[in-house]
Amino acid sequence: MTGTASQIEWAGQIRPRVDAEFDRVRNAFRSTASHQGQTDRDDTLAVIAILEEKRAEVMANDQAGYFIRDWQELTDQVRRMITADGRYQTIRTNRELRRGR
Repeated sequence: MTGTASQIEWAGQIRPRVDAEFDRVRNAFRSTASHQGQTDRDDTLAVIAILEEKRAEVMANDQAGYFIRDWQELTDQVRRMITADGRYQTIRTNRELRRGR
């Protein structure tokens, strides 16, 4: 990790919370998937794959300042990352079309 010693220490405290937040969201999606029909479950599993890709990107960032600036306060960062992804938008649009909306 790069940054000053204090930034690296601070980011080292933030990173496990970020990873836990990705776990929390993934587990919520898994719980939802377990109650869905096959088509919706497939969509939800695709969203989980997007989530895991986003997690890998975030956790690979070696800039302490990134974690301090963007992840110090956990709000809805994970949700926003997923919903901003074009693949998620496609899944959502297709689901709405299947439901006639």
